[in-house]
Amino acid sequence: MIYLSKNERETQKIAGKLAEKIMKGLSARLPPTPRIWRASRASIITLEGELGAGKTTFVKGFAKALRIKAKIKSPTFVLMKKYTIPKNTKYKIQDTKYLYHLDCYRVRDHRNLVTLDIESLFRSPSNIVLIEWPERVSKILPKKLIRVHIDHINSNTRKITIGW
Repeated sequence: MIYLSKNERETQKIAGKLAEKIMKGLSARLPPTPRIWRASRASIITLEGELGAGKTTFVKGFAKALRIKAKIKSPTFVLMKKYTIPKNTKYKIQDTKYLYHLDCYRVRDHRNLVTLDIESLFRSPSNIVLIEWPERVSKILPKKLIRVHIDHINSNTRKITIGW
């Protein structure tokens, strides 16, 4: 899917729609029986684009759609931030979910993420992981993920491409 965004608010709205689609997809897989469905791994979204393209703005909109109240800032210097996704009736997800936001701009390669135990984050179905600058850690990324690419069109307009 390709979207054009004319400002930050529109970028956040597009991100919110993606967040809703992911959460609806998880809740749609719940069986009608009392047995709780579990995904086999985390939902992983990569965010690509130049400096200032709007990757962190996208994350802000994504988190807002999940009703996360925390102020979202890029974790450039801490590498990763973790947010609890509040339970609500809109999405009938049984497990506590977490949103992880990684910024790999200052990372040389995947070995710099060893201390974060990133591979276990990827394995947990309770996680949604958004990764800025994924090309720096591409060797450890799973093949099945959602790619978001943001291009500058002009000072305000962005082209946002979302692919599976």
